[in-house]
Amino acid sequence: MPALWPVLNRNRSPFASAIRWACVVFAQVFALAALAAETRLVVTVVGAPQIVFDPARHACDGHDVPDAPLRAYRDSGGTIRAFGLHYENRRLSGRSLLALRPECPVVFRANGTPDPARYDDRSWITATWTEDGERISALVHHEFQAHRHAGRCRFTRYMACWWNTILAASSSDGGATFRLLDRPVVAGTPFRSEIGQGRHRGFFNPSNIVRHQGGLFVMIGTTGWSRAEGGSDQPGGVCLFRAENARPGEWRGFDGQAFAARFRDPYAGKTEEAAARCQPIAPFPAPVGSITRHQGTGLFLAIYQAKQGQPDGLGGRYDRSGFFTSTSPDLVRWSAPQIVMETRSLYDDACGADVLRSYPVLIDEAAQGRNFDDTGDTALLFFSEMRISGCDHTSDRKLVARKVRISSFIAE
Repeated sequence: MPALWPVLNRNRSPFASAIRWACVVFAQVFALAALAAETRLVVTVVGAPQIVFDPARHACDGHDVPDAPLRAYRDSGGTIRAFGLHYENRRLSGRSLLALRPECPVVFRANGTPDPARYDDRSWITATWTEDGERISALVHHEFQAHRHAGRCRFTRYMACWWNTILAASSSDGGATFRLLDRPVVAGTPFRSEIGQGRHRGFFNPSNIVRHQGGLFVMIGTTGWSRAEGGSDQPGGVCLFRAENARPGEWRGFDGQAFAARFRDPYAGKTEEAAARCQPIAPFPAPVGSITRHQGTGLFLAIYQAKQGQPDGLGGRYDRSGFFTSTSPDLVRWSAPQIVMETRSLYDDACGADVLRSYPVLIDEAAQGRNFDDTGDTALLFFSEMRISGCDHTSDRKLVARKVRISSFIAE
């Protein structure tokens, strides 16, 4: 290429011009590919903790505790709206991220219905997407807590009876009210609630939604299941889903080759997709807190929590517990984890801890997108901080923010 370029540069023919432009385009594509292949991002905490939400001062009632990753968007008037509290879903609002406060009207509530086919037991709004700030699409983490309903579980423990499904909901008033869509199941097990009891089962804790290559993408945790329970042998981990629009029937999981895995409602009858299987994405051992695209490099940046000793899917194990990041050019291939903050999380033993910190997300208030799915070189790290009493979790939980710096480096 270097030897050819001076000749082409002197030649003014249309053919030479076409070759010149082809060389330019090739060089740009090659440079971008090299950047994505070699550049990594590192997140460094640079700010002191700031309490954004404290139930003792800001709660409307005892349900208002940070119990999910914070999800934010700008409405049509420029106000920041967010979700991240409990199953009595209230909207947080403010002119800035650090000024978010709850509005007391409940915008979405499940009714504790004892029939799992109704998907109406306990629900958290855990992901949102909007194009105009008025019409909001949401993904809902729904738990059928069968231990609470007589005759629905062979066990009495929460985790042994927990059956999880991701549902779709929407709002047409900027997030002031939400409703489930018809046939709302986005991701569910191929078997019903009574199958496989004795452990947590299903899809749970979606990340935020991001746009990429004309589609919408989200990462969703799964416990996995065996062929004996129903469908295919599904490994546990985190799966990547894609949709053209945020409607329940359009989401498909990445199966290792294509976005072809569809997980339907097991109460809606047998389907041809009963054996669907999605490919867990490394290095995530558990749900991803958030995904953003870094403006400077174009790389995606994911933050999540992990426990010491968990496998990273890349041949290693996490050497400590805490918050970690990983980067990717395409949402499928991710780099090795980078530590952001060492801390015990909800995945660690609570005994002997003063606090547990969980649900990390990165949000840049200066994001270009309405859904805060991009970031510059600074952002806020939000997380929930839970006080521990002996070995017990408590409702003394605060939403905390710390300023971080995002730097790029070339991986060896």
